[in-house]
Amino acid sequence: MQPFVLPEFYMPYPARLNPQLEGARAHSKQWAYTMDMIDVPQHGTVIWDEEDFDSHDYALLCAYTHPDAGAAELDLVTDWYVWVFYFDDHFLELFKRTGDIDHARAYLDRLGRFMPATGESTETPENPVERGLEDLWHRTVPQRSAGWRRRFRESTRNLLDESLWELANINESRVSNPIEYIEMRRKVGGAPWSANLIEHSVHAEVPDEIAAKRPMAVLRDCFADAVHLRNDLFSYQHEVEDEGELSNGVLVFEEFLGCTTQEAADAVNDLLTSRLHQFEHTALTEVPALFDEHAVHPAGRMATFAYVKGLQDWQSGGHEWHLRSSRYMNEGALDSRGGPALPGGPSGLGTSAARIFSSLVVTAPQRTRAFTHRPFEKTGPIDPPEIAIPFPLRLSPHLDAARENLVEWSRRMGILDGPVWDERRLRGIDLPLCGAGIHPDASAEQLDLTSGWLAWGTYGDDYYPVVFGTTGDLPAAKVLTERFKLFMPVHDEPVPPPLNALETSLADLWQRTAGPMRTDARRTFRTAIEVMTESWLWELVNHTQNRIPDPIDYVQMRRRTFGSDLTMSLCRIGHGRSVPPEIYRTRVIQAIEHSAADYACLVNDVFSYRKEIEYEGELHNAVLVVRSFLDVGPDRAFEIVAGLIAARLAEFRHAVDVGLPSLFADHGLDADARATLTGYAEELRNWMAGIVNWHRECVRYTDAELDRLATPSAPGPAGPGAIPSGPTGLGTGALRIPSVRPAAR
Repeated sequence: MQPFVLPEFYMPYPARLNPQLEGARAHSKQWAYTMDMIDVPQHGTVIWDEEDFDSHDYALLCAYTHPDAGAAELDLVTDWYVWVFYFDDHFLELFKRTGDIDHARAYLDRLGRFMPATGESTETPENPVERGLEDLWHRTVPQRSAGWRRRFRESTRNLLDESLWELANINESRVSNPIEYIEMRRKVGGAPWSANLIEHSVHAEVPDEIAAKRPMAVLRDCFADAVHLRNDLFSYQHEVEDEGELSNGVLVFEEFLGCTTQEAADAVNDLLTSRLHQFEHTALTEVPALFDEHAVHPAGRMATFAYVKGLQDWQSGGHEWHLRSSRYMNEGALDSRGGPALPGGPSGLGTSAARIFSSLVVTAPQRTRAFTHRPFEKTGPIDPPEIAIPFPLRLSPHLDAARENLVEWSRRMGILDGPVWDERRLRGIDLPLCGAGIHPDASAEQLDLTSGWLAWGTYGDDYYPVVFGTTGDLPAAKVLTERFKLFMPVHDEPVPPPLNALETSLADLWQRTAGPMRTDARRTFRTAIEVMTESWLWELVNHTQNRIPDPIDYVQMRRRTFGSDLTMSLCRIGHGRSVPPEIYRTRVIQAIEHSAADYACLVNDVFSYRKEIEYEGELHNAVLVVRSFLDVGPDRAFEIVAGLIAARLAEFRHAVDVGLPSLFADHGLDADARATLTGYAEELRNWMAGIVNWHRECVRYTDAELDRLATPSAPGPAGPGAIPSGPTGLGTGALRIPSVRPAAR
């Protein structure tokens, strides 16, 4: 008996079948036999017999997901998918069922040797997975550019290596939280790897100059999330009930929301739908602008459009295959799901177009909710969930002096001139209190610098909606954002005269902070600031469209609007060279950083809900995003966000307590590197404690302050909606300035 009824899926594109299907079926079976994948025992266990292989029908998957590929390309792509599914089952039998993580790590390490960045592999394959990878690697990569090879090698490594994350969770009986799960599933699930193969199959590589930009990353992420969430729905019974797997989105939602399996499945499907809506929105509104911004040549534009179409084909084709493969739970899935359908609509092979109308109608309310929120909704006083300071709080002894110094500096920079801030408001925000908590060991000079960066980021995030949001003048906002680069020279280039308080204060802070840095550190620091300021434009665009963000896109962009990248880069600069750069890209360090950042962002959203929703007409608040996505009331949305805050804090603790020791051992880090990373975790503990304390103690989010600023007789802007939209956080301000030591030069 199936554990739930499959929901109505959003699938606006018909699936098409490649006419080369039968040839790919014959070729892939012969190839699998040649690689010893069929009927050959592995450590005493037959992974697949011929009946298994035939019933899974990977050639049908590839014929649906690559409908325009030629015969040779379809054969090659099908072999890749045979290999990846065999790897998944092989890893399951040898390691997931036994919990043997040490041998699993050695097994995965060997696979990396069969993907040489250049030249030939010198290893001798010892099992079908290694044989298949060696063969496929040399049949594929010689035809592609260096940029594509780099991306494909990284996505293949992620797909293989992050299987250890799944295995570790099984060994610990640990179900991840939704944010962690989505991010990790992208790597272990293989959809970014599939996106690389789409480029190969349609002979259309995305131009290197835009491949890493936000719109293309969003398309890849949306594609990946939709592919994986769909697979989770179809594979729940097989994975959770038969294999004991814990990495399944339905199970994650079931555990986190405390709901029934059916309710969890429906919520996963809603998220899948939201990701497809985000894909369409990005393709239609952001990609064309990206072409113009980077002057992409016509051939590059055509290649990108072909790639986007390939991603759409994969979605519809992958869905059609899931409806038919014996690998999945799909009983009755080809029947109508009960929604409106075309009269007499068929359900057989090649008739997916007949289900499009029903799909569009059933999922329309979710899309509509994202664009129909009425700003300045009356909320009344809010009693937010209790959020305790998570770690011991320490405050810098230089706090009182820093408060006065910040007022004097802000006056000199011009920050207190004009409609955004006055002295009373600056003192009420009390950013030095935040700095004193997140940087308790700062010298007096360092705390002044910390407070200055907090003020600059917070003022900037307030400035954009006041100056540009009310007029919708996006071109002017883009010009200002681009001009910021002029005041952050990497090689001591001349700086032009500043035109406003933001430029004046940025030039001052940059000179005081980046002056002692090495060139590479300056470049990293500058990039982090650019990421933050460009996210302010993203918020403005959403306001012009009255669009509540997709929940996953919101979480990822919230880290940017909050200034998390800037925070982390500044902390790392203080680490000198004791930690190899690649360590910061590992799963463990990213889990520590992302969970800490999300914790702080969500804390801010809880405290600032009334300020943002009732007084500012804001759309970028996690409570509102949850309300729109799940179609629930504010009370339930607050409960869910509070649950996410607790879950991200628990993940931070787990990553530090369990992940860091494993990272030290796995990478053989020396004592200096271990001490640096252990200290980094302590810095982030201070960071989180300081942020919670600041939210609890400053007046920025209190009803009294909101009423004062909304009263016409009070200094500053009057009326609901006139309060400058403020930092969607500490927002951009939660920055920690490290000690500037000679080693950091």
